[in-house]
Amino acid sequence: MNLTKQFFKYVSQNIFGLIGTSCYILADTYFIAQAAGTDGVTLLNLCLPMYNLIFAFGSMIGLGAATRYAILRAQGDARAQRYFSNAIFSVCILAVPFMLVGIFRPDGLLRLMGGDADIVALGMNYARIFLMFTPFFMCNYVVASFVRNDGDPSLAMVATLSGSLFNVVFDYIFIFPMGLGLPGAALATAISPILSIAVCSAHFIKKNNTITFVRKAPSVRLLAQSCQLGISGFVGELSSGVTTTVFNFLLLRLAGNVAVAAYGVVANFALVATAIFNGVAQGAQPLVSQCYGKNEMAGARKLLLLGCGTALGLAALLYGVVFGYTDVLTALFNSENSALMAEFAHSGMRIYFVGYFFAGCNIVAAGYLGAVNRPAEASITSLCRGMVAIVVCSLVLSALFGMNGVWAAFPVSEAITLALTGASALLSRSNITSLRCTAFIRMPPCFLILPYNNRPRRNVQVYFRRRSVA
Repeated sequence: MNLTKQFFKYVSQNIFGLIGTSCYILADTYFIAQAAGTDGVTLLNLCLPMYNLIFAFGSMIGLGAATRYAILRAQGDARAQRYFSNAIFSVCILAVPFMLVGIFRPDGLLRLMGGDADIVALGMNYARIFLMFTPFFMCNYVVASFVRNDGDPSLAMVATLSGSLFNVVFDYIFIFPMGLGLPGAALATAISPILSIAVCSAHFIKKNNTITFVRKAPSVRLLAQSCQLGISGFVGELSSGVTTTVFNFLLLRLAGNVAVAAYGVVANFALVATAIFNGVAQGAQPLVSQCYGKNEMAGARKLLLLGCGTALGLAALLYGVVFGYTDVLTALFNSENSALMAEFAHSGMRIYFVGYFFAGCNIVAAGYLGAVNRPAEASITSLCRGMVAIVVCSLVLSALFGMNGVWAAFPVSEAITLALTGASALLSRSNITSLRCTAFIRMPPCFLILPYNNRPRRNVQVYFRRRSVA
C-alpha cells in the first residue's frame, strides 16, 4: 500500500474513533439538558475542563510513549518495549490525585470552577463518579495509541466507537428508565473506556502483535522522554479546558449562567471539531514516525502536506454545516427554549468556528513536529495556541467587544499561532542554510560536519575537503 493510501486509511479510522470519544460528551450534554435544563448544561460545561485535563495527561503520556515506541521499533532498538508498561504504570500513578479529589472534595472542585450553590448541589455526585474512574480514561489513551502504532488502527477505531456507543445508549437507560439522573450519566461515561480497553486488548493475542508488557519499576527518564513527544497532544487536549475555563469566567461576568450555557453548546460541538483535527494529526503520526525512524524524510514531508490539505478541506466542510444549521444544532441543547441562550449560541457558533481554518493546520503541524522528534518546536506551537494566545486574546477582545469579543478570541489566537509557526519554519530553514554556508567557508578545510535538515542526529552528513598540495 502506497503512502497516500496508508495516510487516508489511518486518518479516516482515527477521525471516526476520536469523534466517537467526543460524542459521549455530546450525549451527556443532550440527555442532561433534557433532564436538568440550563443548569445541567452549565454544570457539564464547568466539568469539561476536568475532562480535558484527564484526557490531556492520557494523551501526552500515551501518544508520546507510542511515538517513541514507533521510532525505536523502526530503528530496531530493543528499548522500545519498555515504553508501554512504563506508560501504563505512570498514568495509574498520575490518576491518584484526581481520584482523591473525587472521593473527598468534588464540591470544592465545582466551586473552584465557578459553580454557585445550586450547581454544586446538582453536580457533586456527577463529579465524584467520573473522577473516580480517571485511571480508565487515561489507560484507554495509552492502549489505543500503542495498538494504532503497532499497525492496527482498525481495532483502535472499533474499540473507541464501541465505548462511545455504550455511553450513548446507557446515558439514556441510566438517566430516564432507571431514574438515576445525572449520576447515571456520569456512570455511563465512566464505564465506556473500560469497554474500549477490553476491545483493544484483543490485539495483544494476535500473531502480529509486537507489544510486550515489561515488568520493571516505572522510570522517570522514560516518562520524561514520552512527555517530550506527547506535549502537542497534551496542549491540544488541555487547550479546550483552558479556553473553557477562561471563557466561563468571562461569560459569567458579562451575562451570567445563560451565557455559560450558550457556551456549553459551542464548546460541545467544538470538542467534536477538535477531535476531527486531532484525528488527522494522530492518524498520520505512526506513519510520520516510521518515516523518520527509517530516515525517509521526503515521505514525512509528504504526509505533512497531506495533513494540512486534509485539515483545510475538513474545516471548510465543518463550517458549511455549522453555518447552514446553526439554529438546528443550538436547539438540540435548548430544552427550555430560552431565546437569550439561542441568541448567544447562534452568534457564538458562527464566529467561533471560523478558527478551525487555522486550528486544523496548527494541530497537524504540532503533531508532525512531535512525530519527527522535534519536541521544542512542537511545544512552542502547542503552548502558543493552547495557552498564551487564547488567554491574551480573550481578555483583550472581551474588554473591547463584549460577548462577540469572547467568541472571536479563538479564531484570532489560532491565526496568530499559524503566522508564528510559518515564520518559525521559514526562519529555521533560513538559519540552517546560513549555517551551512558559513560553516563551509569558515571551518578548517580538513572536514566539515553539517547536519542535513530534519534528519535524525545519528545520520549526519560528513563533507570532506582535502587541502590541495602545491
